[in-house]
Amino acid sequence: QVQLVESGGGAVPAGGSLRLTCAASTRTGATYSLCLAWFRQDPGKERKRVASIDSDGELYYAATVKGRFTISRDDEQHTMILQMNSVQPEDTAMYFCASKNWYCQEDVWQYLDWGQGTQVTVSA
Repeated sequence: QVQLVESGGGAVPAGGSLRLTCAASTRTGATYSLCLAWFRQDPGKERKRVASIDSDGELYYAATVKGRFTISRDDEQHTMILQMNSVQPEDTAMYFCASKNWYCQEDVWQYLDWGQGTQVTVSA
């Protein structure tokens, strides 16, 4: 029902910045009723929530990225942004955008729609 497409990944040195974009498409065209979230996953690791912004604008950041990453949304453009600053090698992962209705939650299984992912690689 919701199609999500990530972009903006790539290779970056430690301390650098990246800006990831998730473009959301719905059958009605509206995205305001969605929770939008970023997850990340390295091979052999659990996919975990990095940041999210719900339909009321409530923000969540994982402790490991708080103060370095900023999540935002533009429901007129139907996009969600993850601004990644001061990146570290441990930020290396495949980053996925995900959505569910209204309010964000912690776990992968609670989300209805997923993008294909965009790779972020941070070199030391």
